[in-house]
Amino acid sequence: MAKTSARERYAHQSGRLFEDFTVGDVYHHLPGRTISQQDNAWFTLLTMNTHPLHFDEEYAAETEFGRPLVASPLTVAIIVGMSVSDVSAAAIANLGWKEIKLPAPVFPGDTLYANTEVLDKRESRSRPNAGIVSVLTRQCGVAAWAIAFPRRTVTSRASRYFSFGNTCEVHLAT
Repeated sequence: MAKTSARERYAHQSGRLFEDFTVGDVYHHLPGRTISQQDNAWFTLLTMNTHPLHFDEEYAAETEFGRPLVASPLTVAIIVGMSVSDVSAAAIANLGWKEIKLPAPVFPGDTLYANTEVLDKRESRSRPNAGIVSVLTRQCGVAAWAIAFPRRTVTSRASRYFSFGNTCEVHLAT
């Protein structure tokens, strides 16, 4: 029996390709995600974040917030994860991040929702079968406050009818 590659074993690929992005489109990422204190504590342990504001309830009670805050990299990871099926599931790799803004705190027990708007797209100047797409992902909490705006860059396939050698750079200005 001939060995098949991992890529050949996947019958369905979700996510948008370069041609699927339209400037001005907004993708609503569902379902929402409620962050627990256990999620927060595990994340701080996993990342070796030793700031007590994330896991020490007595310490956090004496701060201006009055309770533990969710570690901001966890918030960013969740909102980017929520956008993957719509924005970057067909991507090959994330290439970079910039302009991450967290204008409001996230607390354990908050439920996060996100949407992504396509801001710009163009063909790549250096790759004939590639394109650059800029998007803004907005994270909304229970009160519908925007709380995070990450920008990221990924490489994604350029066409539904691709050979695995053709790629598309998708710059996600989330």
